[in-house]
Amino acid sequence: MAGKYLVHTFGCQMNAHDSDRMSEVLEARGWLVAEDAEQADLIVLNTCSVREKAEQKLRSEIGKLAPLKKRHPELVLAVAGCVAQQEGEALLGRVPHLDLVIGPDNLAELPDLVREQQAGSPPRARTVFDLSSPRFLPASPRPGRAPVSAWVTTMKGCDERCSFCIVPYTRGPERYRPHEDILRDIARFVASGAREITLLGQTVDSYRDPALPPPAALDPDESQFPELLRIIARQVPELARLRYTSPHPRHLTPSLVRAHAELPVLARHVHMPVQSGSDRVLRRMIRRYTRAEYVRRVESLREACPDLTLTTDIIVGFPGETREDFEATLDLVREVGFVGLFGFKYSPRPYTPALKLGDDVPEAEKSERLARLFEVSEAITQAHLGRLVGTTQRVLVEGASKDAARAQGRTARNEIVHVLVPPGHDATGALLDVEITQAFKHSLAGEPAPGQLAAMPARAQQPAPARRTRRSLPLAP
Repeated sequence: MAGKYLVHTFGCQMNAHDSDRMSEVLEARGWLVAEDAEQADLIVLNTCSVREKAEQKLRSEIGKLAPLKKRHPELVLAVAGCVAQQEGEALLGRVPHLDLVIGPDNLAELPDLVREQQAGSPPRARTVFDLSSPRFLPASPRPGRAPVSAWVTTMKGCDERCSFCIVPYTRGPERYRPHEDILRDIARFVASGAREITLLGQTVDSYRDPALPPPAALDPDESQFPELLRIIARQVPELARLRYTSPHPRHLTPSLVRAHAELPVLARHVHMPVQSGSDRVLRRMIRRYTRAEYVRRVESLREACPDLTLTTDIIVGFPGETREDFEATLDLVREVGFVGLFGFKYSPRPYTPALKLGDDVPEAEKSERLARLFEVSEAITQAHLGRLVGTTQRVLVEGASKDAARAQGRTARNEIVHVLVPPGHDATGALLDVEITQAFKHSLAGEPAPGQLAAMPARAQQPAPARRTRRSLPLAP
């Protein structure tokens, strides 16, 4: 018994990817997307527990659905994702109007679990890791309807055990997807109209596959991720751009640096989480690198790709972080020159080693530090964007901008550009040379260089309505 569904996504790109796969498995069984909650027979809240704020949003949203469930008792209400894995049966006990709790490794079972609920089964939690036989849902894009920029997962879980992070508990240990399956997903997306692929993994650059040649170097930080990038570049030459997120600095090895220097398809941007600029705090975080090691590795990447941009993640107010530690973080932001960052106040997460350290930085101090961090970061960002005014940049147009007269896309260095498009034209999917005319706080504006609109590919004339939008939050390695 199918019906209409809605999926509401919280959190990072991995959650958005999982929401896409849930949509596909439901639609393969005859489900249709509902226009609003009142029409839905199934509502799935796909949750994140990496940050406390995401859990707070879930509690708010699930509370709002109680009156709807009372009016429509046949509605199946499900919670998926990391909070589902974290809480399991306990969530059913706390939320009486909840029908189904489903973990990230059980998404393929969603249609059958929902059907059981529709047949009158009692509420159920299904949160079992697929450790012995990892299962990855393949992408099923519709021909001509793929998003311009699509995500393809390479792995599940994380083995890093950073002291602040709940991901190893909610996503399990690292399990890697066979490279042939990754290639098939990428080829399907490209054949269906995608121009850019972002490879996803909690520590994406730790990727391994026994079917690939072993790393040439004996360095334990070496992985087979650079070889995966090379295989993708060789076997899917139609791909316009390739990105990945989120890497761990330990695996930014010479072989990965060489891949960036030698593969034109790789975007000239890397999001490389650092979390802190203080060696003392990095040790307490169990990050397994020093500040000097981080700087040396990103400098080698910049030497190989001089036009490459870097962004990062930073936590302020970690247990024991002193003012001197925080100043070291600001110094690192200035030294590296990150053109953007995601900053967060530390919040205790269940089952993490950092709970033993306490939470000794006052909330007001965390807020002050976060504001200062953003102040420094935004000054760097604005200076960087200002230098691009008057230049010509290659922009992959992803879709419409909020301004009806413009389209929105990104450069290879990940700068957001709002492109002026003449009436009657749709540049979605086009790679355009754009003359930058203006810099805003976090983006650029420009006009297509002469002759660019006439060269738009056929794909651009039939834009695909996106099933999801790009999420702003990174993964959390």
